[in-house]
Amino acid sequence: MVWASGWRLASAVSNAGGLGLIGSGSMYPDVLRKHIRACKAATSKPFGVNIPLLFPNIETHINIVIEEGVKIVFTSAGNPSTWTSILQKEGIKVVHVISSSKFAKKAEDAGCDAVVAEGFEAGGHNGREETTTMVLLPSVCKSVKIPVISAGGIATGRQMLATMIMGADAVQIGSRFVASEEASSHINFKERIIQSQEGDTMLMMKQLTPVRLLRNNFFKEIFEAEHRGATIDEVKLLLGRGRAKRGMFEGNLDEGELEIGQVSALINDILPAAEIVKNIWNEFNEALNKPLL
Repeated sequence: MVWASGWRLASAVSNAGGLGLIGSGSMYPDVLRKHIRACKAATSKPFGVNIPLLFPNIETHINIVIEEGVKIVFTSAGNPSTWTSILQKEGIKVVHVISSSKFAKKAEDAGCDAVVAEGFEAGGHNGREETTTMVLLPSVCKSVKIPVISAGGIATGRQMLATMIMGADAVQIGSRFVASEEASSHINFKERIIQSQEGDTMLMMKQLTPVRLLRNNFFKEIFEAEHRGATIDEVKLLLGRGRAKRGMFEGNLDEGELEIGQVSALINDILPAAEIVKNIWNEFNEALNKPLL
């Protein structure tokens, strides 16, 4: 949710009854502090911060969430054992995002309070194993005793219910909220999402850091490079700096990096976050209460 989930989206989701998360991966330390303070001013409900553990300013980000009194941190893209106990000593709940049962067990051993089992369908950074949510979720539920949150390919109430049947305690939803009014993503990107169809995304850059991208000129460059056997350094050179910002935040649909999940094919409108939460919850209850034939 880099370049998409700032304080406006996080507070709107929390005010609507969900748990809003600030995506700190695209934020400098001073920007993260401003977003946390703005979120606290905009909601009296709990909210959290997602911190990629490979972030170059990780220690500064950790100190900021502690200093600002954030009570929930979702960690991703790294080893949770380094920071989990430090955060928990400050009364912070720690949830770690994983893409396999092996890493779920490591997160549990590191003392995490819960894990997010994120399947291959998800947008953004992803697992190299390409394990779908349908397979990953029940496997992770069998592997750990801590709560399991399902992610990847979820945008509707029926999908939420399906994950609950498979053992999930909750769901984490990203792509649906990128196409919300409060998301800081560019309107060009939002409109491209609601126009997308099945097959318009693909997992790329697996030798570097796997990420699911919408097809555009940048996608084509990476695809061709990888298929001719480009080295990691060549891929890094193509990626350059600021590609994600250029695409998702500045709206350059040709040369920017456009990260989104497969479920974008089911997203057809840009709505207020509160309406998205309401629609998901209503559909969940409708499906839950539907009599069996």
